[in-house]
Amino acid sequence: MSNYATLEDINKMWRKLLPNEQERAEALLPIVCDTLRHEASLTGKDLDKMIEASPILGSIAKSVTVDVITRMLLSSTKNEPMTQFSQSAMGYTTSGTYLVPGGGLFIKDAELSRLGLKRQRLGVIDIYGD
Repeated sequence: MSNYATLEDINKMWRKLLPNEQERAEALLPIVCDTLRHEASLTGKDLDKMIEASPILGSIAKSVTVDVITRMLLSSTKNEPMTQFSQSAMGYTTSGTYLVPGGGLFIKDAELSRLGLKRQRLGVIDIYGD
């Protein structure tokens, strides 16, 4: 199975990668693509077949792959990235909220929705029977 994006796509769609970022992105590409395939399989869908049936979805998969990889490249590898941090002086208080607790790969629900993997379903249960 091929990847949905390439290093060249990341360089064009985001920015020119630094050498150490290029190495990380190369390692992340198959992982992100396999994760997207897995998310599709959890909903009973085959993402590769969906892309074959609708080539437009291939461009969306490329965009989502680049978005996930760039988000991971922006995450700090030296310490945990925080979205909020506060300190106090005399009460010796410090607190913070981590971007991704524990770090690692995450795909937003909005990104899965763009791929058609997070749609609301309507169901009916006949409580009275026939």
